[in-house]
Amino acid sequence: MLVSPALNPALREARFDGDTPLDPSGAHAARHLPAADRYAAGASARCRATARELSLGDPGTLEVAPAGWGSGRWSGRRMDEAAAEPEAVAAWASDPEAAPHGGESLRGLLDRGGAWPEAGAGDGGTAPPARGVVRLLAVVEPAVVRAAVTHALALPPAAFWRLDTGPLTLTTLTGRPGRWNLATGPPPAPAGAVRGEG
Repeated sequence: MLVSPALNPALREARFDGDTPLDPSGAHAARHLPAADRYAAGASARCRATARELSLGDPGTLEVAPAGWGSGRWSGRRMDEAAAEPEAVAAWASDPEAAPHGGESLRGLLDRGGAWPEAGAGDGGTAPPARGVVRLLAVVEPAVVRAAVTHALALPPAAFWRLDTGPLTLTTLTGRPGRWNLATGPPPAPAGAVRGEG
C-alpha cells in the first residue's frame, strides 16, 4: 500500500524535488488507512512528516522506502523554469534512458523504485514470513508510486507519464513478485473507524 505525501508548496508549484514543509491543510489531513504489518517512509521531509501526521509510528522506527526521482540540476526548479531548456525537457519526457538534468533517468527510476516490491518491499529480498502475507504501508513520493505501478503491471515506460498520483492518494498492489495486481477503489472506512481496527 503506497501513500503519496500530503500537499506542500513544492507539490503545489510543481517543483522538481521540492522538499518543503507540509501545507497546514496537508499537515492536518484526516485519513483512514488500512492496518499494516510493516510501515515505511521515503527519506524526504514531506514523506516523513506525512507518515508522522498519519500516525504511522515514530519516524526513527519506520523502514526506509525508496527515495524520490533524482532530478539533478533541475532540483527545486518549477517545470516552467526547466522549460527554458526545451530540447532537454523533450529528451527527458520521450527517452526513458535520458537524464539531461544530470540526475536519474526514467529507466533508472523504474528499475530502482519500481522493482522495490519485487525485492521484498524493502526487506532486502529476504524470504517471506511463514504465514505468507505481509501488508506493508509506505509513504513515498508520487514518482515512486507511478514507477511501482508501471513496473508491477509490466507497462511500457511511456505509461509512467499517463499515471496521476495526487496528494494522500492510496495505491494498493497485491500479489507476489512476478504477479502483481493493482487494486483500485478500496471501500471507504466506516464512520468512526480508526486505523488498525478489525
